[in-house]
Amino acid sequence: MFEPTTKSAIEYARQNNLEEWVHEYLCGEGNNKGFSEGLKLEEREYTGPQLMPLDLFKRCYGPEPGVKYGIREDDKEQIKWFWLNINGIAERYKAGDWDMPPLIIQDFDGEFELNDGNHRYGALKKLGINEYWIILWKTKIK
Repeated sequence: MFEPTTKSAIEYARQNNLEEWVHEYLCGEGNNKGFSEGLKLEEREYTGPQLMPLDLFKRCYGPEPGVKYGIREDDKEQIKWFWLNINGIAERYKAGDWDMPPLIIQDFDGEFELNDGNHRYGALKKLGINEYWIILWKTKIK
């Protein structure tokens, strides 16, 4: 049975099946099937999980100005849900009994974009955590 944890991602990577883990996660608990389908459009390389400083990237989704996928400032319910979700994740992680899945990051030759885990990232930052487990992916050069 698939477990959406960092420990399981490490095990999949050891078995050279990290891409399978990514899609299992995104189509299950990660609730990001669209991203999974987009990743399948081209050949990708996956590395990790590895610890990475959180300051090397930012969220791409949220209510702040300038994020790639911003929540409209007049969408008060979505903004409220966004912060409630971050607070809930922070509480769950702080409890210490959750092996939270790694963040999924795109590598543009050393420039990084957080693609999946925006709420988890927000929770980690809220808790003052400076590094976390990530999976890097990039498009294979043909």
